[in-house]
Amino acid sequence: MARPSGYRKAARLMRLAAKLRLPVVTLIDTPGANPGPEAEIGGQAAAIAENLRLMARLPVPVVAVLIGEGGSGGALALAVADRVLVSANGIYSVISPEGCAAILWKDPQAAPAAAASLRLHPGDLLSLGVVDGIVPEPPEGAHQDHAAAADLLEAAVTEALHELIPWDPDRLRAARRARFHRYGTDLGTAAADWSQP
Repeated sequence: MARPSGYRKAARLMRLAAKLRLPVVTLIDTPGANPGPEAEIGGQAAAIAENLRLMARLPVPVVAVLIGEGGSGGALALAVADRVLVSANGIYSVISPEGCAAILWKDPQAAPAAAASLRLHPGDLLSLGVVDGIVPEPPEGAHQDHAAAADLLEAAVTEALHELIPWDPDRLRAARRARFHRYGTDLGTAAADWSQP
């Protein structure tokens, strides 16, 4: 759970990448930004907002990979990208199922229903257009075979970068902006029934 200094460090590195015309790749595994009072005093919201703005404007290719948990603004602050990928066992959500259950149903026991409604698993995320691809994992999971997991991740990131590197900065920024503007415009069958736990 990153603190404001972590987001500021990431921002410095992204600015350097832009200056050197290098692609940016982020690997995300966080339940969210640090929720402590020290983080809030240190400007957590401003640091996250600055990363969102910076990443939206980067003139270089950006690939974000959710390698585990991608939660809330803490994950989004590193995922404003041209291509967002998720590991086969990863998740991505604006809120944890427990937090959603507490807010909507005032009942932590409703977390399984909240998880289903949030549609935070890779197949759901891909069908909703929230992610662009699913990175396969070794049969027993990435934690059981780090080398094989790294090879699969390398192949997915390389494929995404090969597509994006030829794009000029204006095309990258326009496509990145359009990507995020599409969110929520056509829910179709993705609309959830939030009335029942």
